Amino acid sequence: MLVRLVLAAFLLGHAAIHAGFISPRPTATAGGPPWPFALDSSWAFSALGVDPSISRLLGSALVAAVLGGFVLAALAALGILPAALWPAATAVGALFSVALLLLFFHPWLLLGLVIDVVILWAVLVVRWVPDWLAS
Repeated sequence: MLVRLVLAAFLLGHAAIHAGFISPRPTATAGGPPWPFALDSSWAFSALGVDPSISRLLGSALVAAVLGGFVLAALAALGILPAALWPAATAVGALFSVALLLLFFHPWLLLGLVIDVVILWAVLVVRWVPDWLAS
């Protein structure tokens, strides 16, 4: 049971970090680092001339998709939802996370991309399913 809880907590924690994109920015401090979660500064959308308000709306939708995918995956990992949801929900959460982190890239978010790539590799390439869900 502990392994289930750790896996679910990991997925929920990874998802929760994405909420930084829609949470209020902390007050900037002199010499402090820039806030890495900015939905109004997408390199891709800026290059295409997309209005920052549309950029924020699209980014917010991606955050919702990331949260939804990983919450469903965590609930499946805990056995609350059917095990059949595990691969799709996990892949959806990671794919939308990759899209969000690439579109609104900041170097500090690189670890999140690595986590998503490992998750996608495990679920889509290796087709890993936790032992307790496979039986």
